Amino acid sequence: MKNLVSAPPAPDRARDLSWSRTVPREMVHRTSVAEVLLTDVRGDPAGGFHAAACWPRSHPTFSADGSGRHSPLLVVETLRQLGIYLPLRWFGMPPTTRMLIDDLYFVLDPDHEPHPVAGCTEVTCAVSIADPRRRSDGRLTALRLAVSFRAGGRLFAQAGGGARFLPPERYAAVRGRRLEARLPASAPDGRPDPAAVGVARPGDVVVARRAGALAVEPADFGHPFYFDHASDHMPGMVLLEAARQGAAEASGGRLLRPVSGVMAASRFTEYDPPARVEAVAHHRTCLFRIRQGGAVTAYGALGFARLLRDTP
Repeated sequence: MKNLVSAPPAPDRARDLSWSRTVPREMVHRTSVAEVLLTDVRGDPAGGFHAAACWPRSHPTFSADGSGRHSPLLVVETLRQLGIYLPLRWFGMPPTTRMLIDDLYFVLDPDHEPHPVAGCTEVTCAVSIADPRRRSDGRLTALRLAVSFRAGGRLFAQAGGGARFLPPERYAAVRGRRLEARLPASAPDGRPDPAAVGVARPGDVVVARRAGALAVEPADFGHPFYFDHASDHMPGMVLLEAARQGAAEASGGRLLRPVSGVMAASRFTEYDPPARVEAVAHHRTCLFRIRQGGAVTAYGALGFARLLRDTP
């Protein structure tokens, strides 16, 4: 598990960022403007980027754990949107390109996390890009991002990860008949109580008990955050939330709000058959695996204890 490390103060150019309007929704692969978090991005690949993000006060991902803080998933969603916007805007990636997340991490400092305020929380992101890879024709195929998050001038979170980019024809060849996969009907029974897994509404529950095992089975396949845009496989954000809800159940409701996490995806997680969530809680940590058809499709760990900041 990574620690939140010291980062240099935001440079003066970050002060020119605007929170007045969102970036175009298609530039972050969102259908609803309400789900677009980024409002401004400036910089260049050589010197790095600074971005502005608006985190809404009211959002379906807000937890019911009593913390009074934004959902940790907003850190990961901001990272995801940056991982799409930057390649489209600065690396010449065609809009039809498909992005695949290989791995990600996040860590928060509970002492410095912002409290939701009226309107929105203005977040500043310092972004560095590493290991950009290209095909022989110059098109981007992969990169890694590292992002530091500040609110009110204080560093409160860091996140990063790696992503690959496939042109539509290559993606279609990889997915085959699965490219036409449709969302399944969701069965209403077998779900934990929303409060037991730290969510506010029944529609926010993404797991269910099936044949004695916990399965990745969202209650609402029209959820405005998890299923805002079409996908032929289970979105990574759903898997991360399923792991969090699995940790809550495995710990008897003791582990609700992670302050750190890592996840890696080894293959696609399909809608059918339902994938299993295997979560093992130990003290303030929960290890998890997503298993489908006998194969592990994603795995990682969530931390629920405050991490000490490294000294410079």
